[in-house]
Amino acid sequence: MASHRNALVAAVRQELAEARGAARAVLAAAESARGEAQNRRRLIREAYSTCLHQLAEARDTARRDIQRRFQYETAKLAGNVRRVAALSAVGAAGAPWRLWAPSEPERGGRPGLLRIGALTLDDATGLPALVPFLDAAHLELTGPAPVVDGVITGVLLRALGSTRAGDVQLTVYDPEHLGGTLAPFAPLGVSFVGPGGLGPMLDELVEYICRVNETVLAGGDHAAAPRAEPWRVIVLLADAATAEELTNGQRAQLDRIARTGVACGVHLIVRGLRLTDHPTVVRIEAGEQSATCNVTGDLEIRLDPPPPADRVASFCRSTAERMRAGPPPARLADLSPATFWTESSAEGLLAPIGDATDGTLIDVPLGDDPPHALIGGPSGSGKTNLIYAWLAALATRYGPAELALYLLDFKEGVSFARYVPGPRDPSWLPQVRLAGINVNGDREFGLAMLRHLGEELRARAQAAKRHDASKLAELRAEDPAGSWPRIVAVIDEFQVLLGGRDAVADEAVTLLEDLARRGRSQGIHLILASQDVSGIEALWGRTGLVGQFTLRIALPKARRILAENNLAAAVIPRHHAVVNTEAGAPGANVVVRLPDAGDRLVWRTLQRRLWRMRPDGCEEPRLFDGDAVPRLPASCRPSGVLPDAGSPVGSSPGAVLGERIDVAARPARLRLGRMPGRNLAVLGTRTDEACDVLAAAALSLAAQGPAHFSVVCLDPDAGGAAARLVAELPSADWYDELPELAATDIPHYVLGYALDAGADQATLRRLLTDGPEQRTHVLGWWRSVSRLRDSLGGPAGRLDPIGAWVALDVQGADLTPLYPQPGGPAWYPRTRRALFFDRSVHRTPEVIIPYEVNSDHT
Repeated sequence: MASHRNALVAAVRQELAEARGAARAVLAAAESARGEAQNRRRLIREAYSTCLHQLAEARDTARRDIQRRFQYETAKLAGNVRRVAALSAVGAAGAPWRLWAPSEPERGGRPGLLRIGALTLDDATGLPALVPFLDAAHLELTGPAPVVDGVITGVLLRALGSTRAGDVQLTVYDPEHLGGTLAPFAPLGVSFVGPGGLGPMLDELVEYICRVNETVLAGGDHAAAPRAEPWRVIVLLADAATAEELTNGQRAQLDRIARTGVACGVHLIVRGLRLTDHPTVVRIEAGEQSATCNVTGDLEIRLDPPPPADRVASFCRSTAERMRAGPPPARLADLSPATFWTESSAEGLLAPIGDATDGTLIDVPLGDDPPHALIGGPSGSGKTNLIYAWLAALATRYGPAELALYLLDFKEGVSFARYVPGPRDPSWLPQVRLAGINVNGDREFGLAMLRHLGEELRARAQAAKRHDASKLAELRAEDPAGSWPRIVAVIDEFQVLLGGRDAVADEAVTLLEDLARRGRSQGIHLILASQDVSGIEALWGRTGLVGQFTLRIALPKARRILAENNLAAAVIPRHHAVVNTEAGAPGANVVVRLPDAGDRLVWRTLQRRLWRMRPDGCEEPRLFDGDAVPRLPASCRPSGVLPDAGSPVGSSPGAVLGERIDVAARPARLRLGRMPGRNLAVLGTRTDEACDVLAAAALSLAAQGPAHFSVVCLDPDAGGAAARLVAELPSADWYDELPELAATDIPHYVLGYALDAGADQATLRRLLTDGPEQRTHVLGWWRSVSRLRDSLGGPAGRLDPIGAWVALDVQGADLTPLYPQPGGPAWYPRTRRALFFDRSVHRTPEVIIPYEVNSDHT
């Protein structure tokens, strides 16, 4: 029994333990489930919190981006507004009062906008508030009278300060203060209208608008038409009584002016009256310090303070003085057209050189009539300045295919050097083909230019004959593929070229007469400038030459340019000129004010613009500088590699002696063939130049093929130059005395320095007489003609072995023994100039410039 009871108790205990275990398990599971739920709820709360946080961040980021985008767009818009304002309100039209100063507009430019204050737009404060006025709008202002009057004063000052003196005519109707409101503007000749004058004033304005419509515009627009009359600005400072007393007729006239006035240059500035609704009416509503305007919409304008009264008075006084003096002369830029190189020169050339006293540009023609121009005026009267202005106007209208310029200045200066490439400025004027400077001592170059123009005239005449054309316009029409620009040759101080009674003057005046007579039909025009033509001997008896120059331009105090009974040049002031297209007849005078065309910076800017426009193939102009010494060209020096001995060699190699004074800058050559007398004598005491002539000859001969040189130097002063030459020649020997004549397979050249200083005379005569036939030639230097004669046997000796000579500082009369005509050539020695004569080629000697080769100072 007891065991049964124990077993029952154990079973109950077991069940109780299992129940407890199950309960614990259930409790544990419940606890676990409760923890998971709590954890889930926590996770959800955290996720929600994270989402809210991210949403907040996204919202804040979006707000910041929007704000940044708004700020960016605002700044961009503000920048655009500032740029537009800078372009639309230039100078006096838009500058703040602390920086304000009157500014002259560009010739032909149109008025822009006028500043009245600054816009207030969040961070874009300080943007200029601009309103249209001249050629664009009427202004109607409302608000406190002192504020409105300050705005009107500012608008008027800006409008007057950004236009030329006299371009704005001001009328003020001020019945309350009788003109005192705008009294500082009185020096400008303001018309003040009293209380009873409103009606007549409106009637007169309507009549004026009708007249402009009929006679000036003819159905066009005043803003687009060239300005023929000043703008008329009418300020109506009406009070309450005026507005009430305005009759129906006066209101109708005011409305007509508001509708039609802007197109005719009539503008209203109204305070106290209501203008009719029209697109040209700008309304400004002013408060104490701010305003709104129908141009700027809802944007608030912070008005500028009125301009200082002393500044207004000072400006009006100075403007009144300028009005009494007349408009300022044109500037160099005013002579240029809006678009470059659009004109054709087929029928002629037309370009302004200045303006009249009313500001109208004065055009000067060159063509069939008048064909040529003569400019005169004493030293300092402005001839060069006039030529600069004329060339600028021509070069901006006619491109290189339409115009070719040849410029020659016989003054001691570099007037035309600016038109060619220089060490500091590589640009050049594309129309210039040739320029000569510092040629007052080189009349031969002027003659060379006239010869070149004569050849061009003959070429054009032959082309015209082939195409059956009588003038340039017809030739260009018949031969459109040809290059036939009009040629303008400018010769400043041309009297130097014609000065004296010599062969140069005689040939020059003959060429000038032919060019002046026949050049008009072939498009070749001459512009000659001089201080006085009355004393030019070469022109005596050649009235036909001067008569071809029917275009006369006389500067102040010019003599003999105009007709004898035409005294206009004696009374014109400085910086003026008389232009006369009737050969100086008194009834054909036009007085021109000349611009300042000498500013190098202005010219350089213009020239670089034209230079960048030059077409492909536009070649640099030829510059002849009389003060420059040319260097021996590289092509005239031996390359250092001789051709094979068996290579064919020309029978007559040419020795280069110097540069010819001609348009093409060609070298002067002496042909050394196997003929008697093919030797060269260099004459004179200038050692450096004599050594350079011999060196140029030797080096150029060495560059043409195999040759041998024998150098004999009998003057210690020339030893350095001779030694340098021997070192540079490919095949040369140094001798202390003349070598004997010997047979040779290649040319043999004997270079003798100071052969009058003890050379073996018998050997020298054999070399000179028999050498050329055996391909041996002597190129020697003698210090005088008499010493050369002594070398050849004295007074009885024959000079035939010397077939060519170069004279340095030897007078022309001393060259008589070597010259085929009695008395010798007309030669007056000049530094770095030589007279070259080859009796087998020349009828008369030619002047050359010895190259700089191996002189001690090189």
